[in-house]
Amino acid sequence: MTLGQATPLRRVVMASLIGTTIEWYDFFLYGSAAALVFNRLFFPSYDPLTGTLLAFATYALGFVARPVGGIVFGHFGDRIGRKRLLMLSLVLMGVATVLIGLLPTYGQIGVWAPILLILLRLVQGFAVGGEWGGAVLMAAEHGDAARRGFWASWPQAGVPAGNLLAAGVLALMSGVQTEADFLAWGWRVPFVLSAVLVLVGWYIRNRVAESRLFQAALDEAEIPPKLPAIEVIRERPRAILVGAGLRWGENISYYILTVFSLTFLVDVAAETRGLALRALLIGAAAQFLAIPFFAFLSDRIGRRPVYAFGGIGLAVWSFALFPLLGSGDQLSIHLALVVGLVLHGAMYGPQAAFITELFPTRIRYSGVSIAYQLTSILAGSLAPIIALWLYRESGSAMPVSIYVGASCAISGVSALLARETRGLELAAIQ
Repeated sequence: MTLGQATPLRRVVMASLIGTTIEWYDFFLYGSAAALVFNRLFFPSYDPLTGTLLAFATYALGFVARPVGGIVFGHFGDRIGRKRLLMLSLVLMGVATVLIGLLPTYGQIGVWAPILLILLRLVQGFAVGGEWGGAVLMAAEHGDAARRGFWASWPQAGVPAGNLLAAGVLALMSGVQTEADFLAWGWRVPFVLSAVLVLVGWYIRNRVAESRLFQAALDEAEIPPKLPAIEVIRERPRAILVGAGLRWGENISYYILTVFSLTFLVDVAAETRGLALRALLIGAAAQFLAIPFFAFLSDRIGRRPVYAFGGIGLAVWSFALFPLLGSGDQLSIHLALVVGLVLHGAMYGPQAAFITELFPTRIRYSGVSIAYQLTSILAGSLAPIIALWLYRESGSAMPVSIYVGASCAISGVSALLARETRGLELAAIQ
């Protein structure tokens, strides 16, 4: 394979950011809808909290599919290239999301409604499982060692951007419609809108060349790895454990902040859906700015101290989070989510470069996908369910704060125990 024309780094980063934003818009749209409407439309025979618990269970299935997607996409991404797999993940996610927006409800087709919802959620999870590794590697492998943290953070920024877009469109539809219209058809519009976004993402990503670092490694090896996932497990078990530790609290805290907080505000604190979505919008906007800032800082002072600051800081903040959310004061509610998501950004900003720098090029797509996605099965997927169960059983948010605080402390300590990787040349990692 010969090296193709290099793509300007800014175009690569923009393609990664926009594509990731679209995919996470689709993924988070489901989470927001699960917290706000799916309990009524697909599980209407239960009280609100139980219906939400069941909706969150279907939401969690997307996370179960993510490691499968990570392994499959990583396998082919390490064998035939990053770009083609990224294009496929974008299409899969878009088709599944549009079909969710067209699904009949429980009242129309009975039990088939939640069954089809589950199947489409699995497709979403499979697609997003392959997305992260490819998007991050395209940015990281096109960039240079001195600024890798900053450039690789932009696909990460696509996560709050997607959340911002999903919450914004839902907030707009909710704000201009009556409750009855929103439940009848308004919630569907953001899902169907995904078709337009996927076309935009396809056009932009198609203009980016394959990673030259990957092409050079493939030429040098002559034969691509037959089973990259097996090689990762055999050669880099410590790297997988380090990645899992970094991800644990980061992943749990994010879905508490962005999914469970909506349920807490609406069903527990009796705040309006509009207020809950506005607070999440402002928090996501603040996090979008925080992610590249903390990634830039990690290029200057190291990945470890920045990541540890985010993990330990959010562990402490988790004990202020729910008192502020339940205070009834709008400023306090906004402050709770803004500070929480900014502290999360201190972990999420350096994370892409941190995990990328743990694996050699020939098995990097598989390595980063396994380290990143496997954790999500027990962390992010179960976080809203565990939080809701803890609250229902205790009648208090304190157990939820302990759960989040302990998880974030694990990530903070993992960062301190990890090897500093700032400034490493990716081609030199063997």
